[in-house]
Amino acid sequence: MKRDLDHADLLIKNVKVFNSYFKTFYDADVYIKDGKFLYIDKDRDGQLGYDASFDGEGKYMIPGLIDIHMHIESSMVTPEAFCKYTARNGLTTVVSEPHEIANVCGMQGVRAMIASSEKTPYDCFFAIPSNVPILDRRYETSGGTITCEDMLELKKEEKVLCLGEVMNYTQIIEEDDSEVAGFIRKIHAKESSYPLEGHCPALKGLDLAKYLYLGIGSDHCTHDLEELKQRFENGMFVQLQDVMVSKEVIGYVCENGLYEYFCFVTDDTLPDVLVKKGHLDAILRKAVGLGMRIEDAVYCATYTPARRMGLNDRGVIAPGKLADFILSDEIEGLKICSTYKKEKCIYDAKKDSQDEEVYDLGGCFEQSIVHDLLKKEDLQISIGGKDREVNVRVMKLYPENNRSDEVFVRMKVADGKLLWKGSGCQLVLNIERYGRDGRIALGFSTGAGIKKGACASSYAHDSHDLIAMGNDEKDLIRVVNEVIGMQGGIVTVLEDKVTSKIGLPIAGLLSKNSVEETARRFEEVRKAFDAQGYEHLNNIMNFTLIALSCIPTLKLTDRGYLHTLTLRKLPLYEEIEE
Repeated sequence: MKRDLDHADLLIKNVKVFNSYFKTFYDADVYIKDGKFLYIDKDRDGQLGYDASFDGEGKYMIPGLIDIHMHIESSMVTPEAFCKYTARNGLTTVVSEPHEIANVCGMQGVRAMIASSEKTPYDCFFAIPSNVPILDRRYETSGGTITCEDMLELKKEEKVLCLGEVMNYTQIIEEDDSEVAGFIRKIHAKESSYPLEGHCPALKGLDLAKYLYLGIGSDHCTHDLEELKQRFENGMFVQLQDVMVSKEVIGYVCENGLYEYFCFVTDDTLPDVLVKKGHLDAILRKAVGLGMRIEDAVYCATYTPARRMGLNDRGVIAPGKLADFILSDEIEGLKICSTYKKEKCIYDAKKDSQDEEVYDLGGCFEQSIVHDLLKKEDLQISIGGKDREVNVRVMKLYPENNRSDEVFVRMKVADGKLLWKGSGCQLVLNIERYGRDGRIALGFSTGAGIKKGACASSYAHDSHDLIAMGNDEKDLIRVVNEVIGMQGGIVTVLEDKVTSKIGLPIAGLLSKNSVEETARRFEEVRKAFDAQGYEHLNNIMNFTLIALSCIPTLKLTDRGYLHTLTLRKLPLYEEIEE
């Protein structure tokens, strides 16, 4: 049978086409057939027939944006709602790692996210959650677990492209008995090209070499320039998220022509940031504003991420590649007029409308908080012995980053109880919410946290136990019990009154609303955090990270204090030597 390659489905006339191989634009007409580019006609000689056409009016045509390291759960909506919204941001492919919902619901949660992605307007792929939980139950409690066998089962899924970020970086280079280590061994026995994604914020020198030796080939964490240089010079593929897109970093990659060895990613984008600033498109605009050529920025948000994930059918505008593209009439500012997936328009700025649909994951995971209501006695810290002062271990929070370092604050003990009020510290709770043992760990924070009232959240990276912070016991009890009663969400309370809240009824992580409505409610909570004294560039995100056991240095899990670099469990206080 003769192929009909002389006839296209669609002709787009008069566009400035981005060529990835030369990193430049040129004027052309573009023919598309069966959802793929057929011919980029620079001569515009009209050799091919076509069924339909439209005039591109001199707009810029670039490949659809590809984000290969992100977590849809950070937007606090379902994959269906997320992808429907972010078509306006030029996305045509994402690779999401669902380790947030996996920590709550295990394999069922991962499969529910994959099922939701079947309803999306563009390609939503997935990474295998590699550390669920990040550490074992000696250190923290999650609702779900992902075993080596689970990982191997997920690898068979058509929509699964890679192993998600390996976060137990201090453990895996010394020990070989973790679930993810077993998976890596089995993968290496069969193939060497499967992408293994990394997370190693503090590794340098020999430790970094050991991590790379295991085949873990990328990193997306925050680094100083020396750490970044070591990653590039050791052949690691670098994924730059927003916080790493600085004048210094952009200058470094441009001066050294490192475009082949990195891409832009978003990692986590909270709902109000998504609506106000954008997604991957916002990071491109930031990079260009810091001196990167738009051509290079587009290349590192389309071509290089596609190659990293082995998606050789996209990321360029060339014959035989998927017709995933954006039309823009202001390329330096990446103003997106329309987005196309396999030649079909999935977003048109002229037809944009408000999304009022209700989304869920098939009605699943809506009773994920299994814990009794909090009582006053749960907050009492009893310390035996005589009245005295003790050195209390405290997490110091910073307004400009997500570290939480170990400091000590002297507090009095009287009548067997720790007198912490007036110490300048906030009481912090981590409550096991999955019905395992109901443990409540108590600790303290100082620095950037809330200064009056209390806040609580069932969204708490990565095990997502229920966390709270405050300086008043009555407010702490009220705020925690509000979250329990809502079966998930983020709440603030001041003087025993709820000042803001957002419900996250799906696994305690996701809203049933659209991105726009979720963002509106989330912004109200963010403003309440500000009003109650939480000083941070990204206050709610910072709060949700106080239990994250894979970033430096002192964190509070439901098992108590953990030094994340040494994996030492630490007591709440130490005696003062006379």
